[in-house]
Amino acid sequence: MGPRWSPSTTVAAVIADGGQPVRYLLVEEHTPEGLKLNNPAGHLDPGESPQQGVVREALEETAREFTPSALVGVYLSRFQRPATGEDVTYLRFAYCGSVGEELPGRTLDEGIVRTLWLTVDELRESRARHRSALVLQCIEDHLAGRRYPLDLINTDSSVLTPEIKG
Repeated sequence: MGPRWSPSTTVAAVIADGGQPVRYLLVEEHTPEGLKLNNPAGHLDPGESPQQGVVREALEETAREFTPSALVGVYLSRFQRPATGEDVTYLRFAYCGSVGEELPGRTLDEGIVRTLWLTVDELRESRARHRSALVLQCIEDHLAGRRYPLDLINTDSSVLTPEIKG
């Protein structure tokens, strides 16, 4: 039996401003493929729930406090890095919610160049600059009204407790 396959678990924040036209908060970040646009997103850390992870990642990447209101969707995607052939499958939990103003003195995470608000039309026109197809897919699902209760994802307390020593 070979090694067990396991996807990389990530979380993403889908943040709309409520204006007309609606704009979405994205980050512009350095990647091995160049400067790309992404939802505020990142890997789930050990000892945290997906909801805790998305709050942390949004703060790190936007310098704003994110308050999740619903789960937009759970996504499975595969990415093959052109330069190295690295093959990664991602399991993404996308949450929608609101953010406050930028926190004074808070710096953006390493690799994040800036945050920007884009309309849906601007997002659709900039597909070639998206980090993955999930950037737009999560936003399209949000626009379509997809919302699931936060308690749909249940994190057992064993995940949140420090390592059990035996």
